[in-house]
Amino acid sequence: MNADELRRAWLAEEDRAHMRGWDFSHIEGRYSQKDDFPWDYREIVLSELKDEDRLLDTDTGGGEFLLSLGHPASRTAATEGWPPNAALCREKLLPLGIDFRAANDCAALPFGDGEFDVVINRHGDFDPAELWRVLKPGGRFITQQVGDENDRELVQLLLPDVPKPFPGMNLATQRARFEAAGFEILRAGECFRPIRFYDIGALVWFARIIEWEFPGFSVDACFDRLLEAQRVLERDGAVSGMIHRYLIAARKPAGAK
Repeated sequence: MNADELRRAWLAEEDRAHMRGWDFSHIEGRYSQKDDFPWDYREIVLSELKDEDRLLDTDTGGGEFLLSLGHPASRTAATEGWPPNAALCREKLLPLGIDFRAANDCAALPFGDGEFDVVINRHGDFDPAELWRVLKPGGRFITQQVGDENDRELVQLLLPDVPKPFPGMNLATQRARFEAAGFEILRAGECFRPIRFYDIGALVWFARIIEWEFPGFSVDACFDRLLEAQRVLERDGAVSGMIHRYLIAARKPAGAK
């Protein structure tokens, strides 16, 4: 395709970049991402979770991961702050009897002190002091997080001068925060894995969906950089970057107040 045809195709992808929940099926087969982390987050959560535990999932997204755990609904709570996902949670979680509350401030969770045995958070925001408040003594917090180096090669290809959106989101920095708050670290890990795009339209869609990593991105604003990405794709067969993940499982000591 020539430049005008590419622009039209990429603008069409930009127009399709809307999502509820966390569904990447639109670009399935057009990109790949290695998820062979040295841990299994779901299995770690399940290993710490008993049926009688009171569970909270903060920043639950559309509730997909939470529901996959199969925890008793009467002992499950969740928060979500992004309005489209909060609406989805009201539709999906409330009818099941899950205590869902719309909330977008990780430092002011809408629950009382010491309510939960287990709090989980997958790729959302958290505040160690607030987690300490809502956890019972002996309670556990388990999180898998997107690190601050995530997709940086892709961001720098399209937006060379954009800084990291969440500096300090790495294992060393966050582990130190939890330890300073009084938590015992039960388990921790960090890894990098490749992500590859096999057509630039898929990358356009991705950049619009992950807008916090690609602030200010649009086809028109970044067209020259997209053409460069297209040249890289034609030369190498893919445009590549690295995803960054880390894991922390921490416990509020049993004798803590």
